[in-house]
Amino acid sequence: MTTLSNPEAILKKYWGFDTFRPLQKEIISEALTGKDVVALLPTGGGKSLCFQVPALLKPGICIVVSPLIALMEDQVNALQAKDIKAMALTGGIPFAEVDTMLDNCIYGNYKFLYLSPERLQQELVQERIRQMDVNLIAVDEAHCISQWGHDFRPAYRNIALLRGLKPEVPVMALTATATQTVVKDMATQLELKDPAILQKSFLRENLAYMVKEVQDKNYYLEQLLQEHSDSGIIYVRSRKATIEIAEFLQKKGVSATSFHGGLQKDEKSKRLQSWLKDEHRIMVATSAFGMGIDKPDVGTVVHMNLPESLESYFQEAGRAGRNGKAAKAVILTNQSDIPLLKNQFLNTLPSVEMIKLVFRKLVAYFRVAYGEGEGTVHHFNFYEFCSKYELNTLQAYNAILLLDRTSVLSLSEQFQKKTKIRFAVTSRQLSFYLEANPKFEAVTKAILRTYGGVFDAPVEINLQIVCNKAGTTQPEAAKLLERLQHENIAEFEHDQHDTRVTFLVPREDDITINPLIPYIRLQIDTKKEKINEVLKYVGNNNRCRSEQLLQYFGETRTSPCGICSVCKPSEEKLTRELMKKIYFKIIGLLEEKEHSSREFTEKLEFSEKHVLKVLQVLVEKGALEITAGNKYKLKHL
Repeated sequence: MTTLSNPEAILKKYWGFDTFRPLQKEIISEALTGKDVVALLPTGGGKSLCFQVPALLKPGICIVVSPLIALMEDQVNALQAKDIKAMALTGGIPFAEVDTMLDNCIYGNYKFLYLSPERLQQELVQERIRQMDVNLIAVDEAHCISQWGHDFRPAYRNIALLRGLKPEVPVMALTATATQTVVKDMATQLELKDPAILQKSFLRENLAYMVKEVQDKNYYLEQLLQEHSDSGIIYVRSRKATIEIAEFLQKKGVSATSFHGGLQKDEKSKRLQSWLKDEHRIMVATSAFGMGIDKPDVGTVVHMNLPESLESYFQEAGRAGRNGKAAKAVILTNQSDIPLLKNQFLNTLPSVEMIKLVFRKLVAYFRVAYGEGEGTVHHFNFYEFCSKYELNTLQAYNAILLLDRTSVLSLSEQFQKKTKIRFAVTSRQLSFYLEANPKFEAVTKAILRTYGGVFDAPVEINLQIVCNKAGTTQPEAAKLLERLQHENIAEFEHDQHDTRVTFLVPREDDITINPLIPYIRLQIDTKKEKINEVLKYVGNNNRCRSEQLLQYFGETRTSPCGICSVCKPSEEKLTRELMKKIYFKIIGLLEEKEHSSREFTEKLEFSEKHVLKVLQVLVEKGALEITAGNKYKLKHL
C-alpha cells in the first residue's frame, strides 16, 4: 500500500473524491494531532471516513468498536475491495481461528480490526491488543455507552478498558444522533481527555418533515407515492406489515419489495441490491433497515407508525435527501396511534417486581441451585416458558432483555434452525384440502392470519402464538403440520427451542437484582421520557418541525424551515365558510346515493381531514346516519 502524506491524497486514491464533506476535514485534522474527538455527524454525513482516513495516514492499526455486525462486515468488505487490509471479529469464529486472526493483526500489516464490545471482554483479545501497534481507537454508535441514550448497551461501558491497554492512543467517538446530555456522558464513560467536540448542525435544509393525520394510512400512502416517482423507504413495525404493505403497493402499480430480520442472508442481499439498483422503487422495512446503506437519491421516507424515540426517527428520516435535492420525511398518524405506542412501549415495560419474578422463574425452570449457575447455558422455548408460569410475554421478554443489559445473563435468539413453514400448494388448493380435512383448519388459518408470504417462501413462525390463536398445544400443532408435510401440502421445519440463556453471575435471588434497581428504574424512566417527546413532537402543530427536532438535539439558534407541514400546511384552515362548501357538496352526493368516507374523499377536492371533520359534525347534529355497511346517508326525520 502506497504511503500518502495528506488526507486529500488518501481520499482521492481510495474513494475517488477531491473534497471532504462538511466537518470531515476538521475531525480528521484533530485526530491527526493525537487528540480525543467526539464527532457528531447526521445520518449520511460520512462518519466512517473520519477514522479511516487518519488511520491510513499513520503507521499501525485502527481498532473499530461497533455493535452492528452487518455494518462491520460491510465496511470490511468495502475496505478490502480497495486493497486495504481489514478484518472483523464477529461471533461464531472458532477460538483457534480468532487466535490466528489476532496474530495477523500484529504481524500482517493490517490497518483495521473491527470488534464488537463483547469481544473486548475476552482475555485473548485484550492480550493481543497489548501487543498491537494501535494508531487510533474508533467507537462507532457511541451513544450506546450512555444510559440516557436511545440504545444503551451495558457492554459498551467496558470499552474504556482499551484506555488501560493503550493509554496513549487517541480515541474517536462517533454517532449520528445524541442530545447534549448524552454527549457529556459519552465523554465521561469513554474516559476521553479534553476531547474536541465537533458537531455538524442537524439542520437539513432540503428535507421537509411532515406529520399527516389521516384516517386511512394505506390510501394516503398510495396517493403520496403516486405523486412522487422517486426512490423511497416505508418504515413499519412488524415483519408481517412489511410483506402486507409491499403487496398492497404492488397491487396499486407501485414497484415495491420488503425487508426484515427474518429473511435469509442471501434473500436480504438480493432484495437490498434490487432496491439499490432501482429495480424496485420502494423498500418496505422494519426500523433496523438502512444502517450503513448509502443510497443518496431516496426522496421519500414514510413512517406508518409512530417511532419510539426522536433519535431513531431522526436517523431513519435522515436517509432521505442525501443528494441535497428536495425530499420528504412523513409520519402518518391517527387517533389510534397514541394508545398503540403506549401499549407497545410503555405498558410492556416490566416493573422491578416483575424482573425479580421472571428471574426467580428462570432459575426454577432451569433448576439452578442457590449460589450456582454462573457460566451455565440453557436452551428453551420462550413462549412455552411464559405459558407455564402464566407470564405476559412482552413484559417477560423485556424483563429478560433488562437482565441481559445489566449483565445478569446473556440472551441469544440467533439459532441456525428455526420453526418455518411454506405451503406447497396454491391458496385455492389449500382451501379445498381444508374443506375435506377440517381438523387442520384452525392451525392453518391461524398461520395464514398471522404471517404473510407463506405460499412464496419458507417463513419463520412462532408456534406458540399460532397455538394460542388456534386453541391447541405445541405438540398437537407440530403433529398436524408434520402431517401436512407428509401429504405434500406444506414444507415444515420445526425446532423445539428458540432462545438460549447464559447465566453470567451465580443465583442469589434478590441479592442479584437489588443493586441494579436504580439502573432499571432509570431505563424505564428514560423510555417513558422518549415516548413523551415523540408524542409532543407529533402533537405540536404550531412550531416548525425542523426547529422542534433541532431544539431536542440542543441547537438553540434556529429559524423556521419554511417547508415542513407546519411552515407550509398543505391545506387551508377549516373556516365556517369552508365547512359550508363541504356541507353542500356532501348533501349533493348523498341525495344521489349513500357514500362511504373513502368515496367522499375521492370525489371531493377538499382535504380528507376536513371532509371527515364535517361528516363527524353532521352525524353528531343528527343530519346524517351511518348504515350497517359503514356508509353515510341522509337522516330523514
